[in-house]
Amino acid sequence: MFRTALRNVLAHKARLLMTVLAVMLGVAFVSGTLVFTDTFGSAYKNKSAKSFDHVSVAIEPDGGRDRPEEGGKSTARLTDTLVRKAAAVPGARSALGSVSGFTALADKDGKLVGGNWGSRGANYYPDPEGHDPRWTFVRGKAPASAHEVALDSRTAERTGYRVGDSVRFSTNGSVARAEVAGVFDTDDGNVLAGGSLLLFDNATALRVLGDGEYDEIDVKAAPGTSQSALLHSVRGVLPKDTEARTGAALSAEQDRMIERQTSSTSQVLLVFAGIALFVGIFIIANTFTMLVAQRTRELALLRAVGASRRQVTRSVLTEAFLIGLVAAVAGGVLGIGVAVLLQTLLRAGGAGLPEGPLVLAPRTVLVSLLIGVGVTMTAAWLPGRRAAKIPPVAAMNSVHAAPTVRGLVVRNALGSLVVALGTLLLFMDDNYVVSAGAGIVMVGVIILTPLLSRPFVAAAEPLLRLFGVAGRLARLNAVRNPRRTASTASALMIGLTLITAMTVVATSTSGAIDRMAADSLKADYTVSMANYEPLAPQVNKTVAGLPEVTASSPVRTAYGEVGGSPARLSGVDPESIGSLVAMDLDSGSLRGLRGDAILLDRDTAEERGLRTGDDVTVEFDDDGGRARLRVAGVYRPNDLLNGVYVPTSVVDPHLSEITDEKVLVRMRGGASDKAEDALVKALGSNPALKIQDREAISGEIGGAIDMLLKMLYGLLAMAVLIAVLGVVNTLAMSVFERRHEIGMLRAIGLDRAKVKRMVRLESVVISLFGAVLGVGLGLFLGWVAGGAVGREVPTYRMDVPVSRMLVFLLSAAVVGVLAALWPARGAARLNPLQAIKAE
Repeated sequence: MFRTALRNVLAHKARLLMTVLAVMLGVAFVSGTLVFTDTFGSAYKNKSAKSFDHVSVAIEPDGGRDRPEEGGKSTARLTDTLVRKAAAVPGARSALGSVSGFTALADKDGKLVGGNWGSRGANYYPDPEGHDPRWTFVRGKAPASAHEVALDSRTAERTGYRVGDSVRFSTNGSVARAEVAGVFDTDDGNVLAGGSLLLFDNATALRVLGDGEYDEIDVKAAPGTSQSALLHSVRGVLPKDTEARTGAALSAEQDRMIERQTSSTSQVLLVFAGIALFVGIFIIANTFTMLVAQRTRELALLRAVGASRRQVTRSVLTEAFLIGLVAAVAGGVLGIGVAVLLQTLLRAGGAGLPEGPLVLAPRTVLVSLLIGVGVTMTAAWLPGRRAAKIPPVAAMNSVHAAPTVRGLVVRNALGSLVVALGTLLLFMDDNYVVSAGAGIVMVGVIILTPLLSRPFVAAAEPLLRLFGVAGRLARLNAVRNPRRTASTASALMIGLTLITAMTVVATSTSGAIDRMAADSLKADYTVSMANYEPLAPQVNKTVAGLPEVTASSPVRTAYGEVGGSPARLSGVDPESIGSLVAMDLDSGSLRGLRGDAILLDRDTAEERGLRTGDDVTVEFDDDGGRARLRVAGVYRPNDLLNGVYVPTSVVDPHLSEITDEKVLVRMRGGASDKAEDALVKALGSNPALKIQDREAISGEIGGAIDMLLKMLYGLLAMAVLIAVLGVVNTLAMSVFERRHEIGMLRAIGLDRAKVKRMVRLESVVISLFGAVLGVGLGLFLGWVAGGAVGREVPTYRMDVPVSRMLVFLLSAAVVGVLAALWPARGAARLNPLQAIKAE
């Protein structure tokens, strides 16, 4: 039986080609993901380990490298005095202080370089030989005064700055100029990810980035001194609220963080690889079902000469094993190319990835083989089981027996029950249950596709009639075997269902954000720091003094307790806030927010049992002070307006340092290029400041959603490609199966052009059937998912992007035409006489 299986595989190489390709692509997606994440993680770990070469022991504020929590304080003092003490402990060779922070660099057009979060600055701390081991200069020299800076080489390349150029930057809200003294290389992950890094001389960095203190002190061990021994020595000079850790411990912690990051990336990519493999199962099952049908007489004769049912099933599974093995090996090799392609695309998109050799772990090889062989044998099991049930007497009957009606009735009943169960789960409150319900509904629809195919093809009949005999024949071919049509269409349906549902939710969410900005903000502009750090109060004073500004208000953040429970308080100008925001008030008014008053969002009011007119005690974290305030109103919160609002006169006396989160601005004549230009110039064309109108605010969030959607399109493209291979595969094997029939048609006068048209129309019908199912089910699932989003975003409503839906359907029709090119050409080239003689 093994020899029989091997002979069948070799005899049907062409017909198995698409199946091999489908499995190969799915395995390539999996192996490519594993190779990419392993390579990515290994390279970052190597770079991370190198960055700790100069660190034997690190002294940090208690709590590690993270800054103190909001509202919290640290009394740790990492000063030059401590650096000298650390350098003098037994076993220490040297010590250096490290400080870094947000530093906005302007390019030659005055725009921020490195993005909102990626613009950083750090210190150059020379050792006794005058070198800082963290940085390697490729041009120029290190900065030596407050009038000099150094740029990382990536930033210098993309901005065009050279040694000797003057650059503008900002660290604390005020704009400064300095000369580029040098350009350096760095393995800093922030720079590799597209950020920018400026180096200052140590004294300047301490002043503008660290308020006179370092973030960390790194101690290098002398030759012959272990890290643990040096750690013991360093602990003897540690001040209060500091801690010391070895470089090995820091490196291990960094490795664990990289492992978590790469694991998350790998899990996301593997989910989409799983979808692609799931789609491939339909192709494999379809292929083996058709092969078994074409070999009915052969299998029956095997039974007649003594082969048992198990032997026949094992024969089919052996074929599947051989195909899966070939596809898995080819997919594993192709996966290396996928990993290289992913790296190339990410680097081309501006994502800086560290250089490193490709990592092909034994796990990747094993997983590729198990998945390729396992998926193929699983998909082939049911056709193999059907083959075993063929009685010997079938050799006397027609080769192409029609599917039994009883089987379709059972399938339809099961599918209806599955859809009903999934639909019931969709309307539960738990998001995980809803997600499970969506998956169950999709499975139920897949089961029901043979039932749904007949009415769809019937609905398409008027259009098919326009193509004459070829159209009528295409309709008959499409409904001849509903299981086959359904299986082919289901593969395409899965990809389009997910794409449609994601498109609907993303489009609707973007629209909700636009409506929220329009409904909540009357202000024409908001001014904030590019990295959302605190804003100097001078910004509001400058803005308020402009003749073009009709109203402005700072949003000043404080932390404390309202009615005995923690809350974030926003201090605003009570005189102008009413003309800058539009709150949906349940009770009270914004005019009442004067003096000792407070405005509560509905959630806060309900949690504390407060109503308009009640008095409530507020305790402030900064100084522990208290205030007794009257509730001026209760409003409905959203993502732009939420929390507790009080006059700035209430919060200012209790703040240790007065800073603003943002400034709301209303201009005479509204938002315009001229108005924005006036704000930019008044604020010194500061690259650290972000000035946004309502459209930019919603566009910032909507842009992130659109980028995510494009990434999902790219990840689902593999599943759609495999589905297209399924259409090609089904048509090609169907043509081979019907060669006798096609020969008869050719003999009675159907010319080659009409044969091609018949196959193409059949392909288009199947593709459009899958597309209509996918778009329809995707709209339904998008509507269900929108209910969960709507509970969080009050302005959410379902927006159907009709133009995109039409593009999806048109693309499916194009896919049908392209998928039929090879099968149609093969059908048209059949020799009528040889085809008529075929059995």
